Amino acid sequence: MSSDTSPRPSPARKPSSAWRPTTLLRVSIVVALVTILMKGWAGYVTNSMGLISDAMESFVNLASAMFALGMVTIAARPADDDHPYGHHKAEYFSSGFEGILIIGAAAAIIWAAALRLASPEPLDQLGWGLGLSALSSAFNAALAFALFKAARIHRSIALEADARHLVTDVWTSAGVVGGIVIVGLTGWLWLDPVLAIAVALNILREGAKLIWRSSQGLMDEALDVETQALLRQTLDRFAASVPEGALLRFDDIATRKAGQRRFADLHMHVPGDWSLQRAAALRDTLEQTLMDAVPGLRVTIQLLPLGMEARATQLPDAA
Repeated sequence: MSSDTSPRPSPARKPSSAWRPTTLLRVSIVVALVTILMKGWAGYVTNSMGLISDAMESFVNLASAMFALGMVTIAARPADDDHPYGHHKAEYFSSGFEGILIIGAAAAIIWAAALRLASPEPLDQLGWGLGLSALSSAFNAALAFALFKAARIHRSIALEADARHLVTDVWTSAGVVGGIVIVGLTGWLWLDPVLAIAVALNILREGAKLIWRSSQGLMDEALDVETQALLRQTLDRFAASVPEGALLRFDDIATRKAGQRRFADLHMHVPGDWSLQRAAALRDTLEQTLMDAVPGLRVTIQLLPLGMEARATQLPDAA
């Protein structure tokens, strides 16, 4: 029996507690509360519908962060008898819920802006309002950067959804601030509610994207093309690195993702006269090689003799 003597990659360093999803989501809740106060005050002192709509979106940030914290906590639970594959898909509920909230906020903003467009009102104390809005946007931008970094480390769609929403919020605020400056210079009062409607349409698009991504995750979407290519390359390298490689055949590779976890199933065909111990030992080495190559992967390999196919691959899907 041969064994793979190639060096194994060293395990990845455990992320700092500062980058843990639950820690960052708690920070996100605090930042949402701060930005609600700052943007709400900015909208109050300026009487700007654009800034008021920006503050309304911060309530969505707060609700989203709170729901995401709950779902990430559930997703981190270990597998149990009722959920033998774990709870990782809970994160998709967080992303979908955030998308629904965003769409609801967009509808409310459009309604309020349409009323203001029908009856424009003058703006006041623009200096204070713009300063508060710019400062709150800086908080959101810093938090979004941290969330994106943590999302890459933990492969968390909940963190990524929160980060993308915050980035949308930053760009929204930038557009509102720029528009209000123009209103102050030109006196075009109609521009303020028009900006609010533009804000709503922008976050409406972001909400639809979040809901779509969540639905794809719940439907066991395959891993991205790059990861699938990496799996295939790893299989080819493995076959070339072991003496038995020329005798092996791999097929029926199926992948899916569930929150932070990634899964792959495949068939490994070996000569029919091999002992079960020899084939199982080589399969064990291959499973570890694949999991080392793709962080967060759980792989299942079915052994088959050459010339035989699994019955499941020969049956059509049920109608």
